[in-house]
Amino acid sequence: MNSPLTHFDASGRAHMVDVGAKDESHRVARAAGLIRMLPATFELVAQGRAAKGDVLGVARIAAIQGAKRTAELIPLCHPLPLTRVTVDFELDAAACCVRCEAQVETRGRTGVEMEALAAVQIGLLTVYDMLKAADRGMVIDGVRVLEKRGGKSGDWQAP
Repeated sequence: MNSPLTHFDASGRAHMVDVGAKDESHRVARAAGLIRMLPATFELVAQGRAAKGDVLGVARIAAIQGAKRTAELIPLCHPLPLTRVTVDFELDAAACCVRCEAQVETRGRTGVEMEALAAVQIGLLTVYDMLKAADRGMVIDGVRVLEKRGGKSGDWQAP
């Protein structure tokens, strides 16, 4: 079986990819997504009046923790020594949404796209958790990798 899906062996069974022979390099990934909410819920965040406290401050810490714990959540991910995780939130009043962007870096043998995606998802899930009493209909949307740098496959940027 000759497949571009590296998480399967020649017999089609799932396995953790052997990265031992790969060269170490500086690897960076950026991911983003958003959570849409009702205007009144958005105002709770914008004015810092959410009942559970500092929504974006807690979500930022959760997102960083999510990046650090990715290998525990996604079975075939390698545990990586992350060297940097940044998480930024942007309020968009016109769209009644909060955008989240994470950048994750390491010096290693495999990329950090999954860690960046996990950071965004966990950050947005935390926003949901902290605001769900006000708005159970919030929607997490558009989570994707924006960019990756480093490694044998080279640099990539979302169109």
